[in-house]
Amino acid sequence: MARKPSPPPKKTAKKTAGKLKTPRKPELVVITGLSGSGKASVLRALEDLGFYSVDNLPVDLIPKFAELTRDNPSIQAAALVVDIREGEGLKRFPEIYASIRQRVKAKLVFMEAEDQAIIRRFSETRRPHPLGSGRSVSRSLRSERAMLAPIRAMADLIIDSSKFTVHELRDFIGERFRGERESNIAIYVTSFGYRNGVPPDSDLVFDVRFLPNPNYIPEFKHLTGRNPDVAKYIRSFPQTMEFIQRITDLLVYLLPHYIAEGKSYLTIGFGCTGGQHRSVMMAEQIYKNLEAAGYKSKVSHRDIPKRID
Repeated sequence: MARKPSPPPKKTAKKTAGKLKTPRKPELVVITGLSGSGKASVLRALEDLGFYSVDNLPVDLIPKFAELTRDNPSIQAAALVVDIREGEGLKRFPEIYASIRQRVKAKLVFMEAEDQAIIRRFSETRRPHPLGSGRSVSRSLRSERAMLAPIRAMADLIIDSSKFTVHELRDFIGERFRGERESNIAIYVTSFGYRNGVPPDSDLVFDVRFLPNPNYIPEFKHLTGRNPDVAKYIRSFPQTMEFIQRITDLLVYLLPHYIAEGKSYLTIGFGCTGGQHRSVMMAEQIYKNLEAAGYKSKVSHRDIPKRID
């Protein structure tokens, strides 16, 4: 169903690590991806930026819609969603999209999320998966991933919405498509315990099990690396401070290169045995160092107990 675009927000320059440039939108943004991954939220965010928005447009109408977008002077940019609801027609999408890209400036955005996040969202909304209510969401999700794999391989931008709240996803889309920055990257620093496995979404992983372990000190055993005394103990060793400096220098060197390559987000993991002390302290410190270097970051701790130190 077509919706009239809302007036675009005023464009104001932000003082950030990226370079400013003159705003420029693609003529057509096609949003696709997994059910429950946030496609509707992305469409609404683009609508608020002035994109003419259409949800669930049949794939055979996309070429005509693209031409109208290109030729209609009253439409500066448009966005549409096409997904598994299309059924068998979705198999024709890769060929159709390749064809329209030859005539229209287009961008393909693929939305995905971790299985647990999608299953939780379906549970909260109590909506059936589009592939049917006769089987579990997890089974439908496996089938959907396989069906969408060829389209995912064509995507210009892949967004894992597991990392975002609704508001954060909206802000990310705004920064990405408003044109205020030449490049943007969201940085997530996390701690974990190797005994529970490495986080599957980690881009960079650093093993800090070489540092002295506070777990063997009775007064520290039931605390975490966020406790000032525990952090002070870990920092008291010269190898800790050298490691912090070397990792900070490495990341500050790498980040501009990741940005230049168009990477949307970077997850940096620090692991120790249980994910309680060393990795927590290190994640907190690297997060602070990246913030001081001008990179907006977030820090989380996967395996620490739900208590306050």
